[in-house]
Amino acid sequence: MTKIVGLTGGIGSGKTTVAHMFKALGVPVFNSDDEAKVLMNSSVIIKQEIIELLGENSYKDDTLNKPYIASQIFNTKAVLKQINAIVHPKVAAAFDTWVSKQNAPYVIKEVAILFETRTDSLVDFIITVIAPLETRIQRVMERDQKSREAVELIIDNQLSDSEKIKKSHYVIENNNRLITEKKVLEIHTKILDAMHKS
Repeated sequence: MTKIVGLTGGIGSGKTTVAHMFKALGVPVFNSDDEAKVLMNSSVIIKQEIIELLGENSYKDDTLNKPYIASQIFNTKAVLKQINAIVHPKVAAAFDTWVSKQNAPYVIKEVAILFETRTDSLVDFIITVIAPLETRIQRVMERDQKSREAVELIIDNQLSDSEKIKKSHYVIENNNRLITEKKVLEIHTKILDAMHKS
């Protein structure tokens, strides 16, 4: 039976970098955010529900209008919850289909809002990636061309690192690439050992 490892962390913590390191060790990785973006552009049902919720401006030339959606989501927590309620069940179904096709001792499910969507109970192990707040802000500002204020707003909408750490089996501080790689290998070995013992 393939085990599921939830990989989470706040925006800018470097989850995807860590996910790539696990991938290099031969661990299959499912990126929930990427899947959500694909489904928001390809699923007729999701499109209809988002338009009903936020209006015709949600899509431009049949493609998700990201700046408009972002402005709606991060100004109102209730809207963020409603969007998650539309998208996440479909992402979960896509993940279940994907897992059934994998042949590995364990897989990584990379998901930014594992705890916020209360899906942490559906995984066997949880890894939280953390990084200093200022590092995270700078990373996202550079990567997404966002203002400091916009990044801080996103961080405020996510569960704090301290809360995530309490609920996690493993924590990776992603501040130095070599140290992070060493920690990934260590956790990989621990997960395989724990599976052999169970």
